[in-house]
Amino acid sequence: MDAQTLFSVEGKVVVVTGGGSGIGLMVATGFVRNGARVYITSRKQQVLDRAAQELTALGPGKCIPIACDLQSHEKTQALAARLAELEPSGIDVLVNNSGANWGEPSLEEYPDAAWTKVLTLNTQRVFTLTQLLLPLLEKRATAASPARVINVGSIDGIRVTDLITPAYSASKAAVHHLTKVLAAHLGPRNITVNAVAPGPFESHMMAHTLEIARDAIVGSVPLGRIGKPTDMAGVCLFLASSAGAYINGAVIPVDGGIVIANRFYQHAASL
Repeated sequence: MDAQTLFSVEGKVVVVTGGGSGIGLMVATGFVRNGARVYITSRKQQVLDRAAQELTALGPGKCIPIACDLQSHEKTQALAARLAELEPSGIDVLVNNSGANWGEPSLEEYPDAAWTKVLTLNTQRVFTLTQLLLPLLEKRATAASPARVINVGSIDGIRVTDLITPAYSASKAAVHHLTKVLAAHLGPRNITVNAVAPGPFESHMMAHTLEIARDAIVGSVPLGRIGKPTDMAGVCLFLASSAGAYINGAVIPVDGGIVIANRFYQHAASL
């Protein structure tokens, strides 16, 4: 058993939504650096083009940008059709990472529109895109080497945060359970479905929170630091490689231990 082969993703075809920045870019970088052909998608073509050019230059894999607003069902359908044209022999890995958040100062101020926006992108489109790409995933899927779906949830879908972001927390908890539902149904079709639940990482979504509360956040992490790009890339590479072929329906926190220490650290801080 060779570790290089066991954890290899060389030659795999990977789709990463929200792959132009933040956690999606961390994941896409990990796959490209390990020889995969990676399609990244998000709303902003300029951001995607820049990221794809930089990643392809890094190699040895390749990165291809396809702009898509996943809030739109029709545009999501167009993305799936385009991927079918570009990869008629199928894809190996789908990373459902695109997401949105919405915070307000109080529950009383939280608008109904936040639920529609956040749940559509964070939860509904995880199902939509997985559903649309099933034919491509099945083309590459075998019992010995399943195709993989990796959903990006959040520790806020496991714990209760002090922030007034109920739609986000609910959407990520839904992603975690949807992952298990899909895993049960798609496992017999040689497709594994797992979720990762990131803690704090340097990303656009976390930027404001880290700006105002970095010290408190770092202090709540038993490992004493914010997540690094290699932390997120590493768990996704593992799940996509032969090493992760028998994992199905798991939700893996990537948070330095925040979830298990959350209540302890809150109590200690109050003493």
